Amino acid sequence: MNSPKLGTLAGRAIDFAPQAKLEDNQPAPPKPPRWAHIHAPDVRASVSGTIWRGMRREVKVFLANPNALFGTGILLVVALSALLAPLLYPGDPLEMVARPFLWPGQNPAYPLGTDSMGRDVLAGIVHGARISLTVGLAATALGLTAGIAIGAIAGYFGGLVDDVLVKFIEIFQTIPSFVLLVVLVAIAQPTTATVTVAIAIVSWTTVARLTRAEFRAIREKDYVLAARSLGFGHARIIFREILPNALPPLIVTSSVMVASAILMESALSFMGLGDPNRVSWGSMIGAGRDVIRTAWYLTALPGLAIVFTVLALNLIGDGLNDALNPRFAEER
Repeated sequence: MNSPKLGTLAGRAIDFAPQAKLEDNQPAPPKPPRWAHIHAPDVRASVSGTIWRGMRREVKVFLANPNALFGTGILLVVALSALLAPLLYPGDPLEMVARPFLWPGQNPAYPLGTDSMGRDVLAGIVHGARISLTVGLAATALGLTAGIAIGAIAGYFGGLVDDVLVKFIEIFQTIPSFVLLVVLVAIAQPTTATVTVAIAIVSWTTVARLTRAEFRAIREKDYVLAARSLGFGHARIIFREILPNALPPLIVTSSVMVASAILMESALSFMGLGDPNRVSWGSMIGAGRDVIRTAWYLTALPGLAIVFTVLALNLIGDGLNDALNPRFAEER
């Protein structure tokens, strides 16, 4: 066996050979694993496949709920009416087309009759669905975006950031929502965009509180702590680890928010604070209230449209809650 090589440093002999020599026939010790499989494509594929299989189970549970299917059917009819409104009634729904106060069924050309100005009631209901759904979906999207952003930051970081954001949320919650909505629309010009933004401003606080509660409960989970130990950044942990697991209650809440936004837009239009250049269900009810004793259908028909649309959204929300709520996992 070769003798160890020697070197000199400041007149002293230094042994560069290892202190514990290996035998010629002894294998080298294995190197520690580099954990390369953490980012392996097959692992990501298996995780995504598991999530997709879980989603398929939730979809089956949702489709097995008759109330949810009934609500979905009603909402599809309303959505199709809104999409096909320019094709079914290409003209202006505010245009006078016939003699005033035609009752439903009196003239086949106007199945739901005409109002006090000779405008087609069915055309107004179909075009009003476009405004109601547009405002409801857009306001909910804006409210969800703002609420999730603020609630996620407050719930994830905690401490002083949480205290400041909670006080900010409480400031908005101390003001009655509809009063603040009326003030915002009255100050600005009453247009569809203004009404949408105003509804989003008064509705984001509920989402923010719910998101904060979910993030505070999830941020101490084992998989979140593991992500932190692996050195993942805050943005990746928030959007890839916590937010997907906090989505089920937010999805259920979004359906209720759409229904609330439709009701708020209808109330504003009923008070004359809606877009004067657009027909909506609330404005139709407001226009027919003066003749409710002699032509009750002018308020009943758009009112029924609001009732069925809100009912459909609530039924869908209940179905989503049954499908996504983990408390019902054992029953499923």
